[in-house]
Amino acid sequence: MHMFRKILIANRGEIALRIIRACREMGIRSVIAHSEADRDSLPVQMADERICIGPGASGKSYLNIPNIISAAFISNAEAIHPGYGFLSENISFAQICKDVGITFIGPSAEVMSVMGDKVSARNAMREAGLPTLPGTSVVHTLVEAQEAAAKIGFPLMLKAVAGGGGRGIRLINNPDEFDRTFTVAQNEVREAFRDDGIYFERYLAKARHIEIQILVDNYGNGVHLWERNCSCQRRNQKVIEESPSPILPREVVQEMGERAIHAARQVGYRNAGTMEFLVDEQNRYYFMEMNTRLQVEHPVTEYITSLDLVRLQLLIASGEPLHLRQEDIVTHGHAIECRITAEDADKGFRPQTGTIEKYLPPGGPGVRVDSHLYAGYDIPPHYDSLLSKLIVWAETREEAIARMQRALEEYVIEGVTTTIPFHQRLLKHEGFVSGDTYTRFIQEEAHSLGIQP
Repeated sequence: MHMFRKILIANRGEIALRIIRACREMGIRSVIAHSEADRDSLPVQMADERICIGPGASGKSYLNIPNIISAAFISNAEAIHPGYGFLSENISFAQICKDVGITFIGPSAEVMSVMGDKVSARNAMREAGLPTLPGTSVVHTLVEAQEAAAKIGFPLMLKAVAGGGGRGIRLINNPDEFDRTFTVAQNEVREAFRDDGIYFERYLAKARHIEIQILVDNYGNGVHLWERNCSCQRRNQKVIEESPSPILPREVVQEMGERAIHAARQVGYRNAGTMEFLVDEQNRYYFMEMNTRLQVEHPVTEYITSLDLVRLQLLIASGEPLHLRQEDIVTHGHAIECRITAEDADKGFRPQTGTIEKYLPPGGPGVRVDSHLYAGYDIPPHYDSLLSKLIVWAETREEAIARMQRALEEYVIEGVTTTIPFHQRLLKHEGFVSGDTYTRFIQEEAHSLGIQP
């Protein structure tokens, strides 16, 4: 196999820039497929070639499969990197790429169809030996839902089969609120994902969200890159991620990693992926779902392992065998990532748009900024509110928290309200400092974190 000469990037923002940088270091030409709204963005300016694929609305651009495939043909790109979000977990897109002879940088459509559907993923992982929470099969009607919920009991979690990005998830505490919550959630997911399938899972109080990063080449050689703790969430969207987990024993993580990579091999998984688990207060873990793509928080793992995940994705997709054994994956120190968004935490995290008037990212030892911002950049209103990922590394967690505080103090983004002040409060909170966070921690501590409803 030969390394790709040219790759099309079907994404925008910081992740597009991250892929362009990896391509440049590897001597690969990058083509960016972009919307009209992103014409002046940094990735569009930095890519070797650029092709406009439609207007600002993502349905007409970043989700427009015919236009993206056409852009790949016009530019003679041999492969497409989908980044995260948009088409990164779209089974039809992965299949079409294969049908027209373009390499999709990710798993096959067949594996994606098993692992992308949360119910079939749970079943497949259970068969491969991973523990799962008690749950139901897919339901489509209120009557089916009521019968299924009765078997599990309350409280329970309602989840959309096709959900993602925190949408289509609801906690239902008692039968009184069941009918209304089910109907509202089903309408929401039908609108967002064109699939109204819902299932239920037992609710774990004070659950921690731990994920295991895996890599598998085209020959079935695979390694896990240990864990990330993603328990600080708001509306099921991660806010801070860190590695290693501050309170999970190393031997538990090792067992999770070994079982995760074994299960991924069992289903024929290829490329980078993440197995997500819920862990209870007794450190019992349960498989929740799999992300069949690169994660937003991948830099945390890159810092503690000194590996370049995007580079490894490209090598695997080109047919290179993975020259890594599990014993080669040695972690060092502690890494934390803050997702900085254009939202006002003092006003219920209301999304913000505007022009970046002044921009000065932090620097110094152990500080990394993944961002597409620059002074004068207009934030388009069509997309996700992520502005920047601030990642720090230090020898210990205590030092990493201090370094993150220092970096946040240095970070200047003027022109729009950002979540930097919220992150500063969160990092000082005794619950975060002690490492005792769980998925509803931010929600339950909203008052002490200064979050206005």
